[in-house]
Amino acid sequence: MFRNVRHMIYDLIEWRSQILSGTLPQDELKELKKKVTAKIDYGNRILDLDLVVRDEDGNILDPEQTSTISLFRAHEIASKQVEERLQEEKSQKQNIDINRQAKFAATPSFALFVNLKNVVCKIGEDAEVLMSLYDPLESKFISENYLVRWSSCGLPKDIDRLHNLRAVFTDLGSKDLKREKISFVCQIVRVGRMELRDNNTRKLTSGLRRPFGVAGTSLS
Repeated sequence: MFRNVRHMIYDLIEWRSQILSGTLPQDELKELKKKVTAKIDYGNRILDLDLVVRDEDGNILDPEQTSTISLFRAHEIASKQVEERLQEEKSQKQNIDINRQAKFAATPSFALFVNLKNVVCKIGEDAEVLMSLYDPLESKFISENYLVRWSSCGLPKDIDRLHNLRAVFTDLGSKDLKREKISFVCQIVRVGRMELRDNNTRKLTSGLRRPFGVAGTSLS
């Protein structure tokens, strides 16, 4: 609703500046005023505000100088125009949804390309960086993990793969694209001692995997 009203207000601001410029011919000015009043009436309707009754030129009718029958007829015409506009908007939205579904059905498989540039996270030990796709509504991962082993020096373990850490999540079908929400999740697992501050060599451990951090971004 906010986005719809914002777009309408932007349109009204632009049209108002055109009207105030005084450069439009009379016929274009008349058409633009009708467009402005139609937009205002439509906005009032979707916001559940009162319907303003107008004459053919878009001017507000004065109830003190207009008969009750004339007001009623003008109200009927205005209501019909707004209803037609609402039906038109609904029809356009349905057509867009149908076209989108048809496009998904015609393309059975999609892919997501990921290029890992850097891991900016102070860990202190070696780590594993796991990237995957996640459905937050179903609370489950919908892909396998792309694993990168990261050294304590802040570089990939396999130095030959520096600047070449790429992966493709394949076989994402129309079912995945129709999910209401989908997120890209990155998990960081620390690999090393039980405790980072463990300096006692007699009980020093190594190679233990401990969850360290997580990050996510919406791909919906």
